[in-house]
Amino acid sequence: MNDIKNKVKALGLCSGGLDSILAGLVLREQGIEVVWISFETPFFKAENARKASEMTGIPLIAKDITDRYLPMLEKPPAGLGQNMNPCMDCHALMFRIAGEMMGDIGADFLFSGEVIGQRPMSQTRTSLRYVEKHSGFDGRILRPLSAKNLPVTAMEESGLVDRERLYNLSGRSRKPQIALAKAFGVTEYPTPAGGCLLTDVNFSKRLKDLFEHRESPGRAELELLKYGRHIRLSPKVKLVVGRDKADNDRILEHYRPDLDTLIKMDDAPGPMVLISSGTSDGFHEQAASICAGYSRVPADEVARVAVINSTDTSIIKVMPVSINEIRHLLIP
Repeated sequence: MNDIKNKVKALGLCSGGLDSILAGLVLREQGIEVVWISFETPFFKAENARKASEMTGIPLIAKDITDRYLPMLEKPPAGLGQNMNPCMDCHALMFRIAGEMMGDIGADFLFSGEVIGQRPMSQTRTSLRYVEKHSGFDGRILRPLSAKNLPVTAMEESGLVDRERLYNLSGRSRKPQIALAKAFGVTEYPTPAGGCLLTDVNFSKRLKDLFEHRESPGRAELELLKYGRHIRLSPKVKLVVGRDKADNDRILEHYRPDLDTLIKMDDAPGPMVLISSGTSDGFHEQAASICAGYSRVPADEVARVAVINSTDTSIIKVMPVSINEIRHLLIP
């Protein structure tokens, strides 16, 4: 068995959380060569996975999958969770993409840190089975932390993996994982809440609004959902208003001069305001008034506001709008 194991290689999904870290270490302890893959979109990043890779020495592949993720997100076959999270179809897609890469890196099977019963919607026996069937790699996915609670896989039957050295974790308690982490000498890891913005209530409302009003939103529009205040003026017109310097910097970073209009105070401190994806001039005055309303210009004074696009910059004079007057236009 050891001679076989020396040739075994496994490719695992890694979020950078404790469960995925432990799954990789459990297999590596058996002499299996472990490689992680972590996926990125505007909704989740591989930052924690990179930290886990540095800590453990397990190689990591980070891959942006936005182009394949968005069509699934707009119409997930298994539906959405409590917010805009398509967890079952998300996991199936990730395993599908990872599976497509197995041949390139010489991996024998896939694995993840999923634990039965830890998440009531996405980590039940039924949902784990759904993910495997819809991944396109049925029979080639191992969950090392819960393997003894699941049917024996082909990898275990053939001796590629020693089932006796896998685990039977289940439920929402973190005590077994914490004890196992201590045994492996793992002392630093993220909290189990995760980093997927699709589970966030307010972010999900912004994303749903964008999908309802934009057929094919661009990457910049998706990134901007994370920053500032979002104000819907009409079905085709939305503002992103910076709350602070960090927001203003991010708005400038994602500003597309050929598509967007940028509005800012001409001679007073205030927010950056972006009108996304082109807008008729009819909304510039309203947007400028909102910009002034969030600035330090007194409510009873005329404000000078710059309107900037790809062709020119103009200065218009407006009265600051009362924030209470536009509160109903805010997207949480």
